[in-house]
This record gives sequence, C-alpha cells and structure tokens, in this order.
Amino acid sequence: MAGHIQDRWYKSETAADGKMRRTKTDRYGSGLRYRARYVGPDGTEKSKSFPDGQKRVAEKWLAQIEADMSRGQYIDPRAGRLTVRQHADRWLASLTQDPGTFVSTEQRVRLHVLPYLGSRSLDSLRPVHIREWLRKLQDRGVAPAYQRVIFANMNAMLGAAVDDRLIPENPCRSSSVKAPKPEPRRLVPWSRERVLAVRSALPERYRAMVDVAGGCGLRQGEVLGLAGEDVDLVEGVIHVVRQVKLINGRQVFALPKGGKTRTVPLPESVARALEAHTAQHPPAAVTLPWRSVDGPPTTASVYFRNAEGRAVIRTVFNTKTWRPALDKADVPRGRENGMHALRHFYASVLLDAGESIKALSEYLGHHDPGFTLRTYTHLMPSSEKRTREAVNRAFEGDSDPHDGPTTAQGSAK
Repeated sequence: MAGHIQDRWYKSETAADGKMRRTKTDRYGSGLRYRARYVGPDGTEKSKSFPDGQKRVAEKWLAQIEADMSRGQYIDPRAGRLTVRQHADRWLASLTQDPGTFVSTEQRVRLHVLPYLGSRSLDSLRPVHIREWLRKLQDRGVAPAYQRVIFANMNAMLGAAVDDRLIPENPCRSSSVKAPKPEPRRLVPWSRERVLAVRSALPERYRAMVDVAGGCGLRQGEVLGLAGEDVDLVEGVIHVVRQVKLINGRQVFALPKGGKTRTVPLPESVARALEAHTAQHPPAAVTLPWRSVDGPPTTASVYFRNAEGRAVIRTVFNTKTWRPALDKADVPRGRENGMHALRHFYASVLLDAGESIKALSEYLGHHDPGFTLRTYTHLMPSSEKRTREAVNRAFEGDSDPHDGPTTAQGSAK
C-alpha cells in the first residue's frame, strides 16, 4: 500500500532500554483518530480522517483510492467540493458553440438551474435532487419541451464534470431520473387558402416573405437574411447561406441553424413573386456583425427590409406585423401559427406530391432525416388507398398505370 494510516492518538518512541513503545499523544481522546494519507497523481499529499474504531474503514478507503489510481479512474476527493454554480461558470466559459446558442444556454442555466441547485456541492448531488428539481420546473409551469432542453443542458454540464474527474458519475443518467417528455403534438399544416389570406393581410413590402417561406421552406431568419446574390434564376435554385439572428436583442448575420448551408429548388411561382417584389423594393445593402455582436461587419443586399431600410427585427415584425395579419385573416394567434407554420405547409405540399423524406430533410435543412420523418410522418400519403386501387385494377383488368401518390394540390389540411 503506497499510502499509510496515521494514528493521531498514539506515537512510537524509543524508551530508555532502547525498545520502541507506543505512548499517548497530546491529541489522545479528541478529534478523529485515524488519518489516511497518500500522494495523488499531481504529486501533492492528500488525506482523509476517520474516527476511533474505524481503522479498517480507513484502510479500505485508502485501498480503493490506490486501485482507482492504478486503473486511471482516480478522482480527487476535494474536486467535488466545487458548487454547481462554480462548475457552471467554468463549464459555460469553456463552451465553443455558436454565440446565439451560448446565450440561450447561459440563460437556461442561470434562470432554471442555479436558483435551485447552485449552492449545492457537486459531490453531494444525488438522483433524488435531480428528480426534485425537475418536479419544481414542472410545478412552475415550464413547458415540457422547454423542460427537456433545460434538462439536456444540465445533463451536459454534469457529464463534463465526470469527464473532468470532478465526480464519479452523472446523477442525470441514473435509471430513476427520467428526461422530461414533450407533449405529443400533431402538426396541422395550413391550407392554401389560409396561406393566401395571411399573405394578403401583410403589408405589400412583406408579402413575398410568405412565398419564400411557404414555397421554399426557409426559416424566418433565413428569409430575412436572403440576399439577391443567393438567388439563381437561371439554375432555379436558392442558396441558403445566412440568417439574421438576435443575440441579446442585437441583430447579427450568421450561418443557418446548425451551421448548415443548403440549396433548395426555386419554383417559378416564387421566382415571379421575388421579381415583382424586387421591382418595388430592390435588394439593398445591409451591414451587420458576423456571428456575434462584436464580430466583423458583413454586408449583404437583402430582399426584405423595414420601412426605414434597415434589416427587419424578427421580434418587432412578429408583434407589429405578423400577428395583426393573423387577426385580419381570422387566424388564431399562438405558437403553432407563427411564421414557422409556412415551413410545415411547404413540407405538407411536398409529401402530398410524393417527395421523399430524405429530399425534404435536405430542403428543410434538418440535421437528420429521422427527425423529419418523426415530425411529418402523419402527413405522408396513406398507402391504403393506393393498395386498394392497385388490387382492384389487377382483378378488374384496369390497365391504368397511375397508382402512385397524387401531386400536391396545395390544399393540405
């Protein structure tokens, strides 16, 4: 055993006859008797004290420490004394994610983790504390989907603590801790009539935004960042290479969500709408910082600007332009009827036309076709009708070969 156990109540001394004898120390009978001492991987001495009668416990603890060091699994007992707040500060400072994502992560940790668990030491965290914390989020009325995101941040933060050898295991990954489940939500895409009604209710300078979002599947920020040089009328495509983001209320240009650029087909109807829009509102240069509020200035000739000629602020547009248009078109306000509804309309039209999930996933800029499938599987054309018709033709001798999915009628419900 590389370490040793010190008995602080007795010491060995050489008597007058030259023999070693144990004598009581000044600490005899007070304080913790046994002190297990060892040298850690960093070269410094570390120790832990145990009461009288627990020498075997001290030896067992010391043996476990040495076994962990030999297996490369050693964790400094003092490392876990960091509070959750202290570790959160270090973890956030080490993140290299997109600035906008960082701001959201920092806000979630600050508002929903630290008020409950910030003062607790890392090594004291147990699964019960995580379960109690999740219950408090639920009792506060935090939406299940948002609870799931907050939990994911907490899980990642404590996972980093395990990787950094601050704690031996992540309590978020205990079998008794269940990640919040979002409420099942069945998307109901807008009808063509609703899309056109909202488009007509918008001010003229913003109407083509509906064509781009509903006809090409762009996100709102991507529509606001669309520039003249991104549209190739000859090839019939749009290159989605930037978006306008808000970071702490300030606008920046950035890559599309997930840092993933893409190219999407440009239907002739959308091309005509952009040409008509350009005739009245030619693309004009807008300069914003790139990626972060202190990033290098970047200029793009964007299609959509506000009445003052500046980049459209998403929150202002939603409050003062989009929601009044919903009211005018007799469409209920709500999260499900934000501008993102136009992407769902786009997806429903393509799926109704028989487009593949893989192609739709690429056009929408999703990170995984599986996500696209889970989101829109209920919108895929049913095979039951096609099966019945195919069998009927086989038995009735109908030679009509058209048994595939119908093309989009633009009236998905």
